[in-house]
Amino acid sequence: MKHRAQVLAYSGTFIALIAAGSWISIPLPPVPITLQTLFVLLAGIVMRRYAVIPVSLYVFLGAAGLPVFHNGTAGLGVLLGPTGGFLLGFFPAALIAGFAYEQKSPKWHIGGLIAACAVYLSAGVVWLSYSASISLLQAILIGVAPFIIGDALKAAAAYTIGRRVA
Repeated sequence: MKHRAQVLAYSGTFIALIAAGSWISIPLPPVPITLQTLFVLLAGIVMRRYAVIPVSLYVFLGAAGLPVFHNGTAGLGVLLGPTGGFLLGFFPAALIAGFAYEQKSPKWHIGGLIAACAVYLSAGVVWLSYSASISLLQAILIGVAPFIIGDALKAAAAYTIGRRVA
């Protein structure tokens, strides 16, 4: 019973943290830089494979109209817009980070965080290319290049925090 209560408590906490991270943003059109990804990675570190629960609920709440996406946006239109692929990429990213943290080795942890970042960036780029009708190269230049340094810093921060809390 303790495990269920823990998953529920962590889920509520990470939904709130991901939503709060969406408000901490640098408006870079068409995809802003936010702290959502830091909290998605941390959810994977803390909750392991169960991190998909708060991430799924977060995306569902935003799609249902709660203003939890970047800068208070909400609705299916956000998921169908240029940022939708990044948001949907949070699902596999949380799972990958979570599964990596079920292993004992720091190499798995670091590799899992890198793979998680690569997955949500890849999902975002593919959807950005499609939704904005631009080439894949243009989508990479818009949807990956500006984020590489920030995502590396967020992954390093998640790893460091994870060593203390997980």
